[in-house]
Amino acid sequence: QVHLVESGGGLVRAGGSLRLSCAASGSIFSINAMGWYRQAPGKQRELVAAITSAGSTNYADPGKGRFPISGDNAKNTVYLQMNSLKPEDTAVYYCNAEHGPYSDWGQGTQATVSS
Repeated sequence: QVHLVESGGGLVRAGGSLRLSCAASGSIFSINAMGWYRQAPGKQRELVAAITSAGSTNYADPGKGRFPISGDNAKNTVYLQMNSLKPEDTAVYYCNAEHGPYSDWGQGTQATVSS
């Protein structure tokens, strides 16, 4: 019921930055929280950061201190500012929206960090 469109991925050198955006549409009134996950080749998808509709944030260890998450309720958009990028951050980054017990996912955006 929630449509998510990610953007902002690309190729960057180690130490550089990328800013990912996730725009939500559809049943946006039902969203409780949104988050960013990533999946590297051959690895499981993992949480990066999440933010609730009230503005509370939650960070997983890989990007903690480097990847602040923020949201703009007026624009129904969540951002992930990825700083001090490392080659191991290379992954497809997916936006997630939680509404009640359900989750919806975006198509993903590729972030590649070269050494």
